[in-house]
Amino acid sequence: MNQLGKRFKCPVCSTEVLCTKAGEGAVTCCGQEMELQVPRPLPSSD
Repeated sequence: MNQLGKRFKCPVCSTEVLCTKAGEGAVTCCGQEMELQVPRPLPSSD
């Protein structure tokens, strides 16, 4: 299931997509399933 606001990246061509509508199924590119991106931590502001 795809969740709203999640980012996916293609392991072959490095294309990135943002999910704008939740739904069933898998996001694919270049014949392969795209990988879910892990959010990067924000730098601390002291």
